[in-house]
This record gives sequence, C-alpha cells and structure tokens, in this order.
Amino acid sequence: MKTLRIALIQINSLVGDLAGNAQKILYFLDKTRELGANIVVFPELAICGYPPEDLLLKSYFIKDNAAYLEKIKNQCEDITAIIGFPNSQDGALYNSAAIINNKKVIYTYHKMHLPNYGVFDEKRYFTPGTECAVIRDNHVAWSVNICEDIWVNNGPTMYEAQHGNAQLIINISASPYHRGKLHERENIIRQQAKEFKTAIAYCNLVGGQDELVFDGGSLIVSDTGRVMARGKQFEEDILITDIKLKSKSIISCADPHVKFVDLQSELQPPKFLLPLRRLTPMQDKEEIYSALVLGTRDYVRKNDFKKVILGMSGGIDSALTALIAVDALGKENVVALSMPSEFSSEGTKRDAETVAKNLGIEFHTININDIFSSYSKTLKPYFKSLKWNIAEENIQARIRGNLLMAFSNKFGYMVLTTGNKSETSVGYCTLYGDMAGGFAVLKDVPKELVYELSAYRNKKEKKDLIPKSIFTRPPTAELRHNQKDEDSLPPYPILDPIIESYVEQDTSLKEIVKSGVPKDMAIRVLNLIDRNEYKRRQAPPGVKITPRAFGKDRRMPITCKIA
Repeated sequence: MKTLRIALIQINSLVGDLAGNAQKILYFLDKTRELGANIVVFPELAICGYPPEDLLLKSYFIKDNAAYLEKIKNQCEDITAIIGFPNSQDGALYNSAAIINNKKVIYTYHKMHLPNYGVFDEKRYFTPGTECAVIRDNHVAWSVNICEDIWVNNGPTMYEAQHGNAQLIINISASPYHRGKLHERENIIRQQAKEFKTAIAYCNLVGGQDELVFDGGSLIVSDTGRVMARGKQFEEDILITDIKLKSKSIISCADPHVKFVDLQSELQPPKFLLPLRRLTPMQDKEEIYSALVLGTRDYVRKNDFKKVILGMSGGIDSALTALIAVDALGKENVVALSMPSEFSSEGTKRDAETVAKNLGIEFHTININDIFSSYSKTLKPYFKSLKWNIAEENIQARIRGNLLMAFSNKFGYMVLTTGNKSETSVGYCTLYGDMAGGFAVLKDVPKELVYELSAYRNKKEKKDLIPKSIFTRPPTAELRHNQKDEDSLPPYPILDPIIESYVEQDTSLKEIVKSGVPKDMAIRVLNLIDRNEYKRRQAPPGVKITPRAFGKDRRMPITCKIA
C-alpha cells in the first residue's frame, strides 16, 4: 500500500493573462509544496485560461504559453505538477497536460476527445491526441486525461485503467456550470471509478468568463466510486487529500494507445495523514444564486470596472439584479437610477426606493416626463393623428437606456440590464432601451425562477430585502396606463415551460401541443421566439445557468422560415 498526497488546485484564471495565471500557478505550487503534496494538479488550459477561443489562432500566443510553461517547470523541484496548456507540436495544436517531475516534463498528454457542441468549439482549434501515458512509481501507476475524455465510454480512462493498470486517474477540466451540472459530473466520475476499479481525482476550473461560469467542485473518488473529498463550489480552493493505492506488479502491454513512463524521482509518502474534508454540495437555489454572483463579479472586475449602475423600476427583476450586484461587488459599488414616467405607480416608485434603502446603495430619481414630452412634440408632425402604440412605449424605454448610458460614460460605471430569459425569449424587451448595457445578469433566468431566487435571498437574510408588494404585484412594464405583462403574453407559469421545451429541449410544436398547451398559444409563442433572434444577437452577454442559454449555446439563423 502506498499513500500519495495529491492537491487539486481550483484556480480562477483570466483568459489571455499568461503572466497573471502563471504567477497564480507558482503561488499554489509553493503553497502545496509546504503542505507536503506529492502531486499538484491544475485545471485544463490553466496557463491561458478557458476558453481562449481565437487567441489560439495567434502563433505568438502559443509560443508565449510555452515560454510560461518553461518558467513554471523550473520551479517544480521536489514535486510533480500537472499543468494544462495549448501545445503546438509537429504542425498541430493540442489541448495538453504537461506532467512535470522534478523540473522535467516527463510526458505531455494530448486531449483525445474534443467537445464540439453547446458552448464548445474545440475541433475548430485542436487536433485530437491518440496516446495515453501511465506513470510508474515503484509499483504504483497513475495516469492523466482531460475533461471530455472522462465522459466518454470506452475512452482514455478504460485504456489507462484496464490496459495500463493505473490505480489513479487524474482528470483536469474546465467544465462550465449549468443547473444540476455538479450532480451530472459526480455521477459520471463515480460510474467510471466503479467500472474500471480506479480512484479518480477530478480538478475543475472556477470563475466567470464572459457568459460562462466555472463552478469548481473538484472531487476525489475511491476505486469503489465513493466520494472521499470535495472542492468548494464557486471559489478558489486547494483540495488536498491522501490517497492510499495498493501496490501491484505493473507490466507493459501491447496496446498502441498506452505508453509507460517512469518518474525521474520517486514520490515519497507523507509523514502523517490528513483528515478527509467533508463538504455538503449546495442546494439548488443557493447554487444558482452563487453562479449569478460569481459570473457578475468576474465579468465586471475582469473587464476593469469598479462600479455598476442599473435602472430600478420597482419590479422583481431590477430588485434581484441589484441584490446580486451588491453581493458580487459590495453596496458601495452599486448605483440605482429610478426613472418614473406618468405611467409609473406610486407603489413601484416607493418599492424602488425601498429596495435601494434596504441594500444601502446609492439611489437617484430622474423623472422622464419632460424628456418624453420633448420627443412627442418633435415627432408629432410625423406621427400626426396616428394612434398611440408600441412606438411611444419604446421611446420611454430608450430614454431610460440613454440616461443609464450617460451615467456610464460620465462616471465609468458598467450598466447592468435587468431583463430575464422569459422576456428575452419572446422579444418582450426594447432594443436600445432596457436591453442597452454591458452585462445582462438575468439573461438566462426564467421569470418564475426570478421569483424563487428572490424568495431564497430574502429567506437567507431573514428579512425582506425585496418587499412583499413586489412579489404580489402583477408584472408590468408601466409603459402605458394599467399595462400588465399578461396583456401581451401568456402567464409566466405557462410561458416558462413552453420556452424551456422549445429552447432548451428542442421540442417540436406538435409535441408541445400534445403536452396540453393550446395550439394557438403554442404557435404564437414559438413564432415570437423565432422572430426575435435579431434582438437577442444585439443583447449584452449574461450568465449561463440553464443547460441551453441564448448565445453560443443556441445558434439560430436570424433570417429563416420554419415550417
């Protein structure tokens, strides 16, 4: 029996910041060396960040990655490190893991299975690898693969465990979050561990990158599929664990997919054993809310903004957006702007101010009546006697967007938009109005979930940060007298499941009608979703929290006709 002390490092990389990412890797190398780790593991493409997208097409970028790997390698004395990086070799580019032992790269593994679905475009950049390596260390064998490799049946894990006799598989990953993803990953990893009778150490990235959030949640799983230790969710972490591996004879095999590599220096067992870490995974609402907070914080901070501003309408969406912003950035960095018109009720104006006061954020009120009157006067010769319609409604929204952008330009604030997935899906939003901004916090959050998350956050605070009146008031854009969302849309408890079926599950009209949705309603909603693709293309990015978000996850043509 041999004991290895393995450290899985969940780092929050910034795409393209090679110097910053390398500095962070070196910091954690020193930290884990002090803790007596034998093997320290970093996530997929840790040096350049994930996903680097078309940065990978720049030859100098690839060379710079290699140069930083060299610097890291020279600091790997008396420790074995596994570092993810893009590797150019023989005219091909690979998504690779360098296995460094005592200042030498003893093997470079190339990812074999390249995902090319949803948000992934790896076949655009990388060539798939064809070989696994089993690292031998005095009757103990372990191996490395990358992210998608462990999701594939009869893939690298099988070669390494069955053909190479590896007792431990180390998987480095950049697996983005969506609701329920942690449990999906855990089930896959436990299943692979049990099937191939090998322990698995899974190291995942953490942090926000544009629309994606990486949730960490690294795992150490025994060869029976038992979870031995967990990494924290949504924050940087060192998951360090002692793994006992049974010594056994290791012989070479004839499988061309498997290569054996001997360590340059033997890994010494730890002098004393560490207690196992016991963490309980987050519950559903806490997990989603944490993803929104991390995604917002990293997008704002990584793009060099300090403060944000949003329109505070007195409705549930702007209240939740403000709350997430405060949790992400601190109350001193959030500014709210109330912009009432003649159609704004006393209730919504009062609730907007109450939310701002409860959160302790800077709050200003600018009445837009005079500005709207000026627009109306200017346009009167052209609109003549035409009836009031959506044109006048949208002018109000665009006035508000203009005011928010003026504050952004003058003070350097990032504008947060407040629209949710239900509205974005059917186009119940105004281009250059409430869609104007830098980041859409609730872009992938359906309306019903907005209420659930707001209730969760109130409950966590043990007081009503968001007043009860906001929960009970019928949703309204307040762009005309007595307007309600249900004047234009089906009730959200009916609308949201239709959107989920069509957008996230690719369910056909026929199947949606068969599920009990009236045919006329189903046709209308699906037509709205299809017709408003042009709006969504012009919307700011926002946090992905569902299995299929608008944007890179779902790519539909703007100009098309669906039968």
